[in-house]
Amino acid sequence: MAYDFDLFVIGAGSGGVRCARVAASHGARVGVAESSHWGGTCVNLGCVPKKLMVQASEYGADVDDSHGFGWDTQRGHHDWAALIAAKDREISRLNGIYVSMLEKAGVRLFTGHARLEDAHTLSIGPSALDPQAAPRRVTARRIVIAVGSTPFVPDIPGIEHAITSDQAFHLPQRPERVCIVGGGYIGVEFAGIFAGLGSTVDLVYRPHQPLRGFDADLRAALHEAIDLRGIRQHRGTTPTAIERRQDGSFVVTLNHGEPVETDCVFFATGRRPKIAQLGLEEVGVKTVSGGRIAVDRHSQTSVEGIYAIGDVTNRLNLTPVAIAEGHILADYLFADHVREWSFATTPKAVFFSPPVSSVGLTEEEAARQGAVDVYLSRFRPMRNTLGGSPQRTVMKLVVDQASQKVLGAHMLGDDAPEIMQGLAIAVTAGLTKQDWDRTIGIHPTSAEEFVTMRTRTRETPQTPAE
Repeated sequence: MAYDFDLFVIGAGSGGVRCARVAASHGARVGVAESSHWGGTCVNLGCVPKKLMVQASEYGADVDDSHGFGWDTQRGHHDWAALIAAKDREISRLNGIYVSMLEKAGVRLFTGHARLEDAHTLSIGPSALDPQAAPRRVTARRIVIAVGSTPFVPDIPGIEHAITSDQAFHLPQRPERVCIVGGGYIGVEFAGIFAGLGSTVDLVYRPHQPLRGFDADLRAALHEAIDLRGIRQHRGTTPTAIERRQDGSFVVTLNHGEPVETDCVFFATGRRPKIAQLGLEEVGVKTVSGGRIAVDRHSQTSVEGIYAIGDVTNRLNLTPVAIAEGHILADYLFADHVREWSFATTPKAVFFSPPVSSVGLTEEEAARQGAVDVYLSRFRPMRNTLGGSPQRTVMKLVVDQASQKVLGAHMLGDDAPEIMQGLAIAVTAGLTKQDWDRTIGIHPTSAEEFVTMRTRTRETPQTPAE
């Protein structure tokens, strides 16, 4: 059978774009459909605009710190509308770059919502990007689903009054009071953004500490850092109802009965694969817990010829991972070689102020494999000695006791993500603690602490696997 395309990608986010471009570079005839944002969540409603807003939120504290260095600077008024407009201009520029990259690679672009009709046929209809689009039908030998994820909110009374990160990037004005529900990446990061720009912030989350899945020492350090930012933390709690008042404000009732009065209720309670109206059930593509698409080691779904990558598979929901999955899949399908990535040592970062970053295993994870040596350092960074901030930097290494390989590196402090990117190479390469010890540091920097931690803080014996 003659198909219109060798490969058709549903979704032009980071993973889908990489898959399409690489496949086209191998000579494949490739089409891509996008229904909402060229560049996907990361570029439009995630990583990129969020970091711009984090950076905006840090300038006020920089002014305060400058006084310790002799400056007589004073905080001014922050113009929220100007920030949002500047952010939108940058996002529009990036949208254009994504479209240009695809076109230059020879990929054919379709604006609209794509739906599977069978293993080789898709219908493309109207979407938010093009509500008037005429329905079209295309065929492809292989299809890749790369539609990403969407915010999840619980079903509680008054939930219709809440916003998610999708709306937070386009608020017409900054709310004076914000109640954020969720202690993961998004909740913590937006708590820092709003607090830094002058809002009163309540952060509500179910666990005892924020950032479930991160190392315990890092979570405890972040809890302290959140307190230092003046953010009120409601730990071990969940919201049970939201009530809107006549003056437009809200009352959030927590499970222990305490009310939180606020001007904006922001839910950051996780994301779910964006699988609605894709036609998965009709075609026979299987999904598992949480709605994620089940795939094998080659990213193929339960239907031969249909693949899925990125957040829709809910494997490791990070933009660079989706990009790697897209690249690997394109090579696997259309090239005689496959590039390799080390997913087990994928570094991660949470852009609070100060940021958190990690690579490799937590102490708890490593101890389930064998006894470990732990090196932990807490210190006041040089900037804070004159700037006056009581915030401390925390650094940690987790070392396999038998082989002395560094299994994990963790940090809370200024420039942690920039530092961790370099350390990820060392952890991926399997270097030992002795390799780190014989590396000369750059002085004076915070980063040099990672190669000068000589004294073991504690020994953690092997613990039973859960």
